[in-house]
Amino acid sequence: MLMKKLTANSFARCKSKFAATLLLTSFLSACATAPGNYLDTSRLKEDDQNRPTETYPVHLIDASVITAQAQAAAAKTQVLPTSRYTDPSQYVYRLSPQDILGITVWDHPELTTPQGSTLSSGGNTTQSIGGALQQPYTAALPGQADPYGQTIASDGTIFFPFVGRIKAAGKTTSEVRDQLATGLVRYIRNPQVDVRVLSYRGQKVQVTGEVKTPGPLAISDVPLTLVDAITRSGGTNPDADIQRVRLTRNNQLYVLDADRMLDRGDTTQNVMLQSGDVINVPDRTDARVFVMGEVKTPIQLPIIRGRMTIADALTQGGGILNTDANPRQIFVMRGMREHPTRPEVFRLDMTQPDSIMLSSQFQLQPLDVVYVGTAASTTFNRVLQQVLPSVQTLFYLRQLTR
Repeated sequence: MLMKKLTANSFARCKSKFAATLLLTSFLSACATAPGNYLDTSRLKEDDQNRPTETYPVHLIDASVITAQAQAAAAKTQVLPTSRYTDPSQYVYRLSPQDILGITVWDHPELTTPQGSTLSSGGNTTQSIGGALQQPYTAALPGQADPYGQTIASDGTIFFPFVGRIKAAGKTTSEVRDQLATGLVRYIRNPQVDVRVLSYRGQKVQVTGEVKTPGPLAISDVPLTLVDAITRSGGTNPDADIQRVRLTRNNQLYVLDADRMLDRGDTTQNVMLQSGDVINVPDRTDARVFVMGEVKTPIQLPIIRGRMTIADALTQGGGILNTDANPRQIFVMRGMREHPTRPEVFRLDMTQPDSIMLSSQFQLQPLDVVYVGTAASTTFNRVLQQVLPSVQTLFYLRQLTR
């Protein structure tokens, strides 16, 4: 009888242990059946040889770093495009193929361009190419008189009665006028000739990017500058970055700061444009910084007017977390676009009295990463938060199997 009782008790204990083992196995394999997304890493093999082993020097942000930063900004030289004219007062428009001329010979209406049929008001009017093409215009064959004016042919010439074919491209209206008067003097006593441009179609610049009306703009007898081109394109969109306007001239790229012209009166940025120039007003995609780590709101921030400090970035990110952040580890990672494997690292110690002033003076650059480190106690607590649920579950399983 006693043997039967012991056998029954042993069987019950084995049954309980088996149930506990089955329950524990099911718990440990719950990751394979639990709802939600997960990645099965059993088929992934990481190559240990590709792990980075390089260390990066860290520059402590102090007064000397701020001074060096200011000196580097002052010594930075900007390459500006060369212009044919050093002063706008020297600018002279020279005719080009496809320009349309209006020619007047006083007291000889048969030789005069019909009045009221011009393509534009002439004078100092600068119109867009699109506006000129929308106006009534009958294309003349090369060498023939256009009913709305004289169109300069692709070879740079025009044909005028009694004078014949003359070269117009590359000359000013005054030079063409004198040439026509000289040719007519054999047929008309003391000819009075006037030449004006009815439509500027031969020279143009392209304006692209974050402007309200992108497209070509005609160059006329009025000098066309960078600010003029942006204004005549309807102005900029809200996301435009006018601190980094790109000018392509003769297969070379220049970066201009139109804001320095508008905000500080730096006329060197308001360059005079010439035919063939391409203006691109970019958005702020490349003019932003990233705030990460132990801050209340990790965020990416656009750099407004070309200036942003560490204090600006941390403030817009809601500030550092009082319970989790390590104020001695305010890092700035820089240069990762040009040197992705060798970034330049700066560190600010916010526990020092002068760090508040330094944070408002250290200037960030586009694509900088501001990272706030984690306190050691926070790291330990986070490990405990991950471990404690598993420990508690094992403890309760052990209690149930007793």
